[in-house]
Amino acid sequence: MPYVVTQSCCSDGACVVACPVNAIHPAPGEPGFATAEMLYVDPVTCVDCGACATACPVDALLPDTKLTDKQLPFIELNAAYYREHPHADRTPLALVPPHRESDTLGLRVAVVGAGPAGMYAADELLKLPGVEVDVFDRLPTPYGLARFGVAPDHPRTRQVIELFEKIEREPGFRYRLDVEVGSDVSLDELRVGYHAVVYAVGAATDRRLGVPGEELPGSVSATELVAWYNGHPDAAERDYPLDTERAVVIGNGNVALDVARILTAEPDRLAETDISRRALLGLRGSGIREVVVLGRRGPAEAAFTLPELVGLAGLDDVDVVVEGEVAVTDAKTGILADIARRTPVPGRRRIVLRFNRAPVRVLGDDVADGLEVERTEVLDGRAVLTGETERIDAGLVLRAIGYRAQPVPGLPFDERRALVPNDGGRVEPGVYVAGWIKRGATGYLGTNKTCSKETVDRLLDDLDAGLLRVPAH
Repeated sequence: MPYVVTQSCCSDGACVVACPVNAIHPAPGEPGFATAEMLYVDPVTCVDCGACATACPVDALLPDTKLTDKQLPFIELNAAYYREHPHADRTPLALVPPHRESDTLGLRVAVVGAGPAGMYAADELLKLPGVEVDVFDRLPTPYGLARFGVAPDHPRTRQVIELFEKIEREPGFRYRLDVEVGSDVSLDELRVGYHAVVYAVGAATDRRLGVPGEELPGSVSATELVAWYNGHPDAAERDYPLDTERAVVIGNGNVALDVARILTAEPDRLAETDISRRALLGLRGSGIREVVVLGRRGPAEAAFTLPELVGLAGLDDVDVVVEGEVAVTDAKTGILADIARRTPVPGRRRIVLRFNRAPVRVLGDDVADGLEVERTEVLDGRAVLTGETERIDAGLVLRAIGYRAQPVPGLPFDERRALVPNDGGRVEPGVYVAGWIKRGATGYLGTNKTCSKETVDRLLDDLDAGLLRVPAH
């Protein structure tokens, strides 16, 4: 297998278009692309030309001869995908789309949100002749979760920012940073000044546990901790109780693994990253020796992706422990079973993956000092409580059960799904949504590319139909 996709894949899809032999799947337009954890190189079709590696914005594609020992599992993951999903009958997709004859000369669009979805929307618009795009963001710096949500020890994932910097240099692009839409400028004012407004404001808050004690000091959102160690302006001055030996992370998605990794990492190694100075200082004085990551369901239902699990398994200065038996049913449970057979090294910090536990109560009087959990069983894919409870002592309790969008002033909002109701991105002619505010907090960095293209297509449909207002100036 000449080239292999590794753990920093962002599913952008640029490699698919670059490949001359259609060797990378799932491609845009194919089943599973929008939800795929990563893309995969067909070991039979690949001709070792390197075009994919050149196109990849995060350097995720490597020759098999250059893989480190920690990356070797990706060889089997790439090959296994094609054993389970043969692509011999697939014709090349995502090549040249049908040419659109929209009259875009002079089209002015305001994009609200400078994160991945907003930048991809701007990119799609700026491919058209004569379009001007102003990108608004309430922060003085752009890129959203690509800057403030990616763990500092994953620098290659952050390289997608280099792609966004190229978009910034396109004719017709302009930033309006440190401007909060809804406060500094209203939607009505934007609609007067632009043909269309695209909201790509993401999901800025976290989901709540809804258990007693959740508001105690020391019980905090993993979202806030991520913002803290990435230097987000809203979180830069916060402090966290790191003088405890154990922390508990509720949830077992990628954010939970990120938080566990950062809390147990050697500070000297983190000092080589762009972690915030305040966070690094706090972690140098940390007493945390163990982070317990709790999953409500079993190993087979774990929410973290295979690439992130491979990265976690490859840590060489932290013990990763999987508690309990793991039935091997796929690649993910196979890796978890391998980890479960390891012998811990005395004295090391450690990350414990504990499954079939649901939070019941955050314990403590004035501050959090533990978590009460209840054992669960998985029946028909759902976690069912068994009545058996236990206490986990911990001075820091972090919830990492997903992001949640907030209502947008002037737009309808579905409280249950936490998104703006839309038709393929269209809220109404002239007002559109992209990214998490459009589809909910699901998908990966590259998912936003397909999502934003769909939204721009709806905008162009309305332009062609004469449904967009002409700006007043």
